[in-house]
Amino acid sequence: MATSPFAGGGNTALTPLPASERLFGWRDHAALWLSLGVGLLVMQIGAYLVPALGTQAALTVIVCGSVLGAGLLAWTAKLGCDSGLASAGLMHATYGSSFARLPVLLNIAQLIGWTTFELVVMRDGTLAIARQSGGFTASFWPVLATLLWGAVLLALLSGSMVTLVRRFIGRYGLPLVIASLLWLSWQFLSRASAQGFSELWNRAGDGSMSTLSALDLVMAMPVSWLPLVADFARHGRSGASALRGTWLGYAIANTWCYALGLLIALTTPSTDLVAALLLAQGGLIALGLILIDEVDNAYGDVYSGSVAGHSLKPGWSIRHWGMALAVLCTGLALVLPMHNLEPFLLMLSSVFVPLYGVILARLAGQANIASLVTQRRVNRSAVGIWLLGIACYHLCAQLAPQWGAALPTLLLTFSLARLTRNLEHRPGLKAAA
Repeated sequence: MATSPFAGGGNTALTPLPASERLFGWRDHAALWLSLGVGLLVMQIGAYLVPALGTQAALTVIVCGSVLGAGLLAWTAKLGCDSGLASAGLMHATYGSSFARLPVLLNIAQLIGWTTFELVVMRDGTLAIARQSGGFTASFWPVLATLLWGAVLLALLSGSMVTLVRRFIGRYGLPLVIASLLWLSWQFLSRASAQGFSELWNRAGDGSMSTLSALDLVMAMPVSWLPLVADFARHGRSGASALRGTWLGYAIANTWCYALGLLIALTTPSTDLVAALLLAQGGLIALGLILIDEVDNAYGDVYSGSVAGHSLKPGWSIRHWGMALAVLCTGLALVLPMHNLEPFLLMLSSVFVPLYGVILARLAGQANIASLVTQRRVNRSAVGIWLLGIACYHLCAQLAPQWGAALPTLLLTFSLARLTRNLEHRPGLKAAA
């Protein structure tokens, strides 16, 4: 008989991680999130900002959106580290042990989508590199490349997440990725200089996207990581180091990759980002290193999805969940068209921005978050504010897109959740409610 999901020792996603398993320092957090923040997907979204915005406005949006989005990630990381709870545990503590299953399931669904995206990107990048030699045009090569990356993902999931972060990413993977980003940045800055840097810098936008709408698009990437960050941060030794490392690492990665995508779009007349990268001198090697780094993004998605799955069905270990999800995503990557990113990103933001607005307001400053995990089955006020936040996000996007949707929704849900938390702590008002 499977252990109850709410039993103290059987469900590791809903119980605090013991101190003996908390090994990450701030450098580990920074290395992890700098690595996870780097990706071809991020560069592609950066390229979407032009010609809608001018160059200077786009860079301003990139910096502001990256700092704000990484700040939300870092704050959530601190909650996860201080409490020792995974993301599913934070959802249970906020929304109640029964209702929290819904956002956990939504999180698993989005992680399956992201992992499938990553496998498609890695497959297409691999084929683009291979076809530089003039071969690899047969119809079976896409299938073979997808299965190859799926097998790599399965191999990584068979090992330890902590070991992967501390020994591979921190020591070897990240330095190589930074070197490739430096090289690509130098190449495309040189191209910008040859084309007339002043002209590119002063290029105006066509006004098809407002500044605040663009801010939503930049924040969509860090927001998509919100339901994952606590799964890794809980392995940290202190909440302060988790906050510093996560904020610094992800802000640098997001700013750099968005800006590089913007630079590529400004200097290279190509709608295919991978093709544009291959045109750069040494682009083949740099793209290869970025593709290798893309694996840890897929790994992070599947690992977090497996922790979320374990919270629902603890009879399956996190490793078994990871293997099953990796096989599923590999199969989906073989059959689904996965190239239209913007609607997917904004749809995720509409769910997870208000979700974490409530979580941050309700749990920040709580002395013993773990004790809240099984305290209620449904926290109706939290659920109501979350649903209101989703409606607010879509209404803002439809009725006033020039004002953006992420920040108004975040402010609304955080304020309401914080106010109602204070009211609930007053016995007379709680009884009246």
